[in-house]
This record gives sequence, structure tokens and C-alpha cells, in this order.
Amino acid sequence: MNPGASVPKENGEWNGSVLSVAVRISILLIVLCGIIYPLVSTGLAQVIFPKQANGSVIKNEQGEIVGSELIGQLFADPKYFHGRVSSIEYKAEASGSNNYAPSNPELVKRTQESMDTWKKENPDVPVNQVPISLLTNSASGLDPHITPESAQVQIPRIAKVTGISTAQLQELVKKNTDGRDLGIFGEPRVNVLELNLDVKKLAGK
Repeated sequence: MNPGASVPKENGEWNGSVLSVAVRISILLIVLCGIIYPLVSTGLAQVIFPKQANGSVIKNEQGEIVGSELIGQLFADPKYFHGRVSSIEYKAEASGSNNYAPSNPELVKRTQESMDTWKKENPDVPVNQVPISLLTNSASGLDPHITPESAQVQIPRIAKVTGISTAQLQELVKKNTDGRDLGIFGEPRVNVLELNLDVKKLAGK
């Protein structure tokens, strides 16, 4: 018999050795992936991107959290700017839309309802002047932004209800308009919640 050859062990001994190694590896991976990695990544995020890491929250003048830059809210009051149509009424726990095809009668019906609502709430602005994005649903139903044009067409209604001048409202829209990312990606956009906070502040003066 070769002196250097290993002596076969009983099945029970082998099983116990394999189990011991598996347990140790499992504990190591749990510590590395379940404790150390989350702590390190969370710590780095808090240092490098603290606002984003905490949900990109928006606060009012009193320092109270009123929402997030990333999730839209339902505004039905005529004195505020309204966001895009949302089939889920901006319920963040149910993101999504019906995704109707252009040929679907339900899409035509829903768009017609949006047009009828617009005519009722904004009699001074013809429907043919309204950006289509303001009358149609976003893919997520939670879009927090509208286009600058979608904000501009709502100014006559808000000016009439609040008494804020058209010039002041135009200035608020301009102030809250974000340009393209890095100057080339995406489109100019207005965060509806941030804009309405400014409207509320101005109307309260």
C-alpha cells in the first residue's frame, strides 16, 4: 500500500466534514453579503448621495416631509397645477397603467374623458392647445413631472382661482423647470409637487 495515499474514511466521517465546511461557508457568506456589504454600500450612499439614498424627499417650509421628487401625487384642486392622468390615482403601491393600444376603444374613451374634464376646468384654453401628454396616462401612473408647456396652459385657471398674476406664475414655472440631463438627455420637465409648494407659498402671502 502506498504510504502517501489517504485512508478512506467512514461515510459518517465524510458527511460530518462536508457539513462542517458547508456551515462555515454559509456563515461567512451571510456575514459578508448580509451584513458587511449592506452596511458598506449604505454608508457610502449616505456620504456620496445622501438625498437620493433617503428617497429624494421634499419638505415644506415647516420642515415636514410632503413627498418625493420621484413619485407624483394627485392634485385635483383647481388652484394647483395638475399632473398627468393616472389610472391608479398616484397610488405608489400599484405602479403601472392599462397600456392600451392606440386602436383600443377604452383608450379613446379615457382620452375623451380627460378632454371633457379639461374643458370643464379650463374653459379659457381650447383643447387643441393642450399638450397630449397632459391628457394621456404615463407608463407608471406615478410620473412626478409635466412638460413646461403642460404647466403653461394651466396658468389661466390658476391665476383666476388664486389671484396670482400670470407673470408671477410664469416665473414660478420657469424657476421649477429642469433642463435636459447633462444638457442632452431627456426633455425639460417641471416637478409638479415642488411647483405647487411655491404656488401655495405665494398664494399665502
